[in-house]
Amino acid sequence: MEYRRLGTSGLQVPVLSFGAGTFGGRGPLFGAWGNTDAREARRLVDICLDAGITMFDTADVYSDGASEEVLGEAIKGRRDQVIMSTKTGLPTGDCPGDAGSSRSRLITACENALRRLGTDHIDLFQLHAFDAGTPIEEVLSTLDDLVRAGKVRYLGISNFSGWQAMKSLAVAERYGHPRHVAHQVYYSLIGRDYEWELMPLGLDQGLGALVWSPLGWGRLTGKVRRGRPLPADSRLHRTAQFGPPVEDEHLYRVVDALDEVAQETGRSIPQIAINWLLQRPTVSSVIIGARTEEQLRQNLGAVGWMLTPDQMARLDAASARTAPYPYFPYQRQEGFARLNPPVVAPPVVTPSPAA
Repeated sequence: MEYRRLGTSGLQVPVLSFGAGTFGGRGPLFGAWGNTDAREARRLVDICLDAGITMFDTADVYSDGASEEVLGEAIKGRRDQVIMSTKTGLPTGDCPGDAGSSRSRLITACENALRRLGTDHIDLFQLHAFDAGTPIEEVLSTLDDLVRAGKVRYLGISNFSGWQAMKSLAVAERYGHPRHVAHQVYYSLIGRDYEWELMPLGLDQGLGALVWSPLGWGRLTGKVRRGRPLPADSRLHRTAQFGPPVEDEHLYRVVDALDEVAQETGRSIPQIAINWLLQRPTVSSVIIGARTEEQLRQNLGAVGWMLTPDQMARLDAASARTAPYPYFPYQRQEGFARLNPPVVAPPVVTPSPAA
């Protein structure tokens, strides 16, 4: 397993991390994506640790907190071997104080997460969404208190826009509060919006990307193809409305390109889609999820090899979309391009320590 620094922090994270959103099975559909219990979760954690995956991500909104509880049970007795990452900020109830990033909410959410995870500290504590109703100064001073108290080690954000992230970083800089070091984002071959603003911001400000839904909300598993109907047992029938949208023709074009590369490499479509992400700038770790051992072992096959520059270029071309304003002039006009050169992947991947 390869390890990378999380942004410009000193925290080393594996290039693949495990998302525990399927743990628990409690609550509404959006919050409960699976029903993995503690015994099954412990087996998946065993496989992860054997492969060098040491980072596990969850959130208080997943299964009404049951995801954190099950993950806590699964890592019991080996807390010092893992990096625990959780998120808060999305609604967990109907009361006014059950959402957002107020001082009261953050302190309560942190204490609840510590209890459910069965630990005395959280390695990475992330804001699940931007709270426009709470002053950023209040948010950051509260997070500062949690870090100083030893309850939180590193801070991150998730699903922020560029200006929201930059304002948070600027306020932290102004008052000497700990800066966010990670941005958990949606990024995939069929969802490359991250590249227009958030990727350049991450490069400039040292934010490491933690990628969620690398398979485009389950659309890049290889089951969805041109001319082939969606299988009757696919979860997309029930969950597509909650995920990032994509036009059918764009999806088919990307899958066609993935299929071509799959035949060349002998790798699966999901493995290729994840490997492409691992060669993109700012990406510190790709979060993979799995309900079964077979799914997890398949995803583990995404590391230990690299797509060629030609294969990367073909996947880039198949998945390219016209940038939104004000970014599209940079694509079309040489003068703009000289002022804002395109972001390119680094040519060399840093060697990993032994897993």
